[in-house]
Amino acid sequence: MTEINSVTTLTRDGDIAVITLNSPPVNALSAKVREGLHEGFKSANASDAKAIVLICDGRTFIAGADITEFGGAMAGPSLQDVQDMMEGSPKPVIAAIHGTALGGGLEVALCAHYRVAVPSARVGLPEVNLGLLPGAGGTQRLPRIVGVEAALDMVTSGRHVPAKQALAMGLVDELVEEGKLFEGALAFARKAVADGKPLVKVRDNNAKLEAAKGHPEIFADFRKANARKFRGFLAPEYNIRCIEAAVNSATFEEGLKAERKLFTELMMGAQSAAQRYYFFAERQANKIPDVPDDTPLRPIKRVGILGAGTMGGGIAMNFLNVGIPVTIVEVQEAALERGLSTIRKNYERSRTAKAEETEARMALLSGSLDFDKLGDCDLIIEAVFERMDIKKDIFARLDKVAKPGAILASNTSYLDIDEIASVTSRPQDVIGLHFFSPANVMKLLEVIRGEKTAKDVIATSMKLAKQIGKIAVLAGVCPGFIGNRMLSQRQREAQKLVMEGAMPWDVDRVLYDFGFPMGPFAMSDLAGLDIGWVKENSKGETIRDVLCEMDRRGQKTGAGYYDYDENRNAVPSPVTEKIINDFIVKSGANPRKISDEEILERCVYPMINEGAKILEEGKAIRPSDIDVVWVNGYGWPVYRGGPMHYGDLVGPDKVLAKMQEFQATMGEAFKPSALLEKLVADGKKFSDIKA
Repeated sequence: MTEINSVTTLTRDGDIAVITLNSPPVNALSAKVREGLHEGFKSANASDAKAIVLICDGRTFIAGADITEFGGAMAGPSLQDVQDMMEGSPKPVIAAIHGTALGGGLEVALCAHYRVAVPSARVGLPEVNLGLLPGAGGTQRLPRIVGVEAALDMVTSGRHVPAKQALAMGLVDELVEEGKLFEGALAFARKAVADGKPLVKVRDNNAKLEAAKGHPEIFADFRKANARKFRGFLAPEYNIRCIEAAVNSATFEEGLKAERKLFTELMMGAQSAAQRYYFFAERQANKIPDVPDDTPLRPIKRVGILGAGTMGGGIAMNFLNVGIPVTIVEVQEAALERGLSTIRKNYERSRTAKAEETEARMALLSGSLDFDKLGDCDLIIEAVFERMDIKKDIFARLDKVAKPGAILASNTSYLDIDEIASVTSRPQDVIGLHFFSPANVMKLLEVIRGEKTAKDVIATSMKLAKQIGKIAVLAGVCPGFIGNRMLSQRQREAQKLVMEGAMPWDVDRVLYDFGFPMGPFAMSDLAGLDIGWVKENSKGETIRDVLCEMDRRGQKTGAGYYDYDENRNAVPSPVTEKIINDFIVKSGANPRKISDEEILERCVYPMINEGAKILEEGKAIRPSDIDVVWVNGYGWPVYRGGPMHYGDLVGPDKVLAKMQEFQATMGEAFKPSALLEKLVADGKKFSDIKA
C-alpha cells in the first residue's frame, strides 16, 4: 500500500490499481482530497496496472465540493486537473459509488470511463440549491449522457437520482450487490480489461446534443413551464444557459468556457452568497450553547394532541408519517370525527402516500373524548383556541393526568409559555412547539424555551423536530416569539401605508417583486379576512371590518381586498379602493404618492430593527436563527438570506439612518434598537454577533 497523503491511498489487487479516498465525514473535494486524487491517478497511470478503480471509505462516495473553501484562494491541484488526469488515463478508470455522488462528486465520476454503484446510491448535481451551477463540466457532460431534457431537470431541481434510475439514464453502467461494492468494482474492471472495453469519454459523446440542435423550443418550453418555480432565482436560468451552450457550442471546450464564465458570475454574486450563508445557518440553528449534544433525551413513543382542528390534525400527521402513534382528544364527537376524516382525506389526496401507507398511518391514530386517554403519552401538544384562559385550564388538567416525565407542549403562536407553565407543578416539562400552518407541510418549528424548561426537554424537542422533518429554531418567551413578533412590524406599516395613499396591490407588488410568495393583503385574502373577526362586535371601525361586513372575506367569497374570478385570479378592486379613500377622508389625512422604495423600506427595515431587539433581549441565540425562521416560516426569499443577512447586505448604518429618519417624521414605532446603534458605532455587522 502506498500512502499518497493523509486521506488517499494507492493499493494493488492483482493487475488493478485501487485509489481509496477517506476524508470524513463526506469525502468533500477539499484541497487535500484533490491533491490525493491527482497524485494517486498520476502514480496509477505510470504503473503497470491494467485498470484503475476509485472507491471511497466511510458512508459515501464524494458528496460534493468543500464549500468552506468557496471564495478563497485555490490551493493545490484544481478539480479540472484531477478530471484531466482521470479522463486522459491510458487505462480504464472505474468509479465505484455508494452513498451519494453529488455536485463535484458526480462531476468526478463522469470523468471515469465507467461507473458502478450499489442500489442504495444516489447521484445528482444540487449546486442550484447554493445559488450555483456545476462548475467542473457537469452541465457539459450531463446532457451528453442523459439527454438535454433530463439534464435540464436535474441541474435546475438539484434532485438526487436513485441508482436504479441512474442506470436506466446511463449515468451508471452497472449495479453491484449491496455491501460488495469493492468486489463488484474489481470484477467490472477485470472484465473491462479482458473484453478490451474502450476508454469511454463522456465529453466526446455528442449524439444526444445533436438531437437537440435546432430546437430552441426545448429551452423555451422548459423556462415557461417552470417560470413560477424559478421566479427571482438566477441559478436555474444560468444552469439552463449552460446546457444551451453545450448544445450550441462547436466544441466541448467552448461549452466549458461558457460554463466557467457563468459559474464565476454566480459565485461572485449576492444570491449565491446568501444561499451559501443560509446553508450553514440552517445547520447552526441546531446548536444550543448551554444544551450539550450529549444531553440525554426523553423517549417519545406516543404523542397526544389536544384539538382535532386544522392545526391539531396537521401536527398529528407529522408523527404518524414517521411511525409514532398519536392520540387526539376533542371535546365534541362531531369535531373529533371531522378532524379524523380530514387527516384521512389529506393522505388520500397526497401524491406521495400510497393506499397501504395511508392505512398504516391511520392505524397509528386513535381519537377520544376522554381527557384521561392522554395519560400514557410521552409528549402532549395542546393545539386549541389561542386564548390564555383556555390554555391555562388545559395545562392545569394535564398536570393531573400526564405521566411523570411527559413533555407538555403548547402550539401557541404568541402567548406566554411561562404563564401557561405556572399552573402546573412541573414547569420544567413545559415547552412551546409552534408549528406553522399547514402543519403537515410547513418546515419551520419554533421551539419556545420557558424560564424553567429543562435542558433534556429542549434537546428532545430539537431532535424530535428533525425526526419529523422539521427545521427547528429555539426562541425565548416574548409576544409573538421570533417570527410573529417581526411580522407585526411589517403588518403595521402595510396598514399605515394604505392609509397614507398606497393601495394594497402597491404594497403587495413591491414585496412580491422583492421575492415573497405574496404580499400581506393577498395573504389576508387567502387566509380569510374573517379570522378573528366577530360579526356581532363589528362596528365598521377598520377597513377589514367594512370588507367583512360586505361579505368580502377573501378568496373563499370571491372578494376581499381584491376581486377574484372563477379561477381565483386576483385583480385590484375599485370597491376596496373606495372604502380606503373614504377612510382616508374621514381621518383627515392627505394622501400622497408613495414610492416603491419607501414601501420596501417601511415594511422591511422595522423587521430588521425588531430582529435586533430580539437579539438584544436574548430571545434568539444568533442572527442566523432569525433568518432560518423567516426563510422557512414566512417565505423570505432564500436568495436574500433572511432579514438579518439582508440588513448586513444593505448595511446596518443605512438601516439605522433610515429608522432615525422615520422616527423623526413618523414617531417612536421606528425607534432604533440599542444593538443596531452599537453595531453601527462599532463598525460591525449582524454577522459579527456570536452565540
